[in-house]
Amino acid sequence: MKAVILVAGVSRRLAPLTLDLPKCLVTVGGRTILSRQLDALQGLDIEEVVLITGYRREQIREALQSGYPDLNIRFIVNQHFFDTNTAYSLGLANEAMAGHDVLYFNGDVLFPTELLQRLVSSERANPLAVEVKLCGEEEVKVAVGADDRITDIGKQLDPAASLGEFIGVARFDAALTPHLAAALDRVIADGERNAYFERALEHLAADHPLHALDVTDLPCIEIDFPEDLARAEELVK
Repeated sequence: MKAVILVAGVSRRLAPLTLDLPKCLVTVGGRTILSRQLDALQGLDIEEVVLITGYRREQIREALQSGYPDLNIRFIVNQHFFDTNTAYSLGLANEAMAGHDVLYFNGDVLFPTELLQRLVSSERANPLAVEVKLCGEEEVKVAVGADDRITDIGKQLDPAASLGEFIGVARFDAALTPHLAAALDRVIADGERNAYFERALEHLAADHPLHALDVTDLPCIEIDFPEDLARAEELVK
């Protein structure tokens, strides 16, 4: 199994905090978001951790130089991080993901180790961590059918018809990775370089099983805005 973490973005919504710091190196409770994510991977059978970097990438490399000798960390650079989004970044990892089960997460999500353990042990194909709630316009929402199979995903979904929010952490099985790669390539070929990677999952949902895994009971948060950071500080207490 591999882990793929997207940490390329500029994170303008957290400015001025991120004017001279990548968001994954913002501290919560005295430790960086990225260090908390990597700590959660310790003890899992992870062959390689793939970091898709871009904005202030040298700071990320420096932060990890001596801290994780037990993790095989590989860096892939998104040279176009200013004018692309997560679909483009994840597409850069297509070759690295091919033929492997993959733990995927955005580099701005705070979660406990138990979340990854649930994803790894789930018997469902391609589980996506979902917080069941009434969402707003900003969240990436999922709609489900029978057996919690995801029928649609994206920010554009009607909140009233959605199960909840996909929090940006998932397991993609090896059987899905070639189809995921093709879907990501399709998104970019369609000119959607600034699309979120969930656009590719929209293309896959009809023909490939994606399942919602309820993690509502776990303390998880995606940090986009200053108020999210304040809530995260309360969570780690």
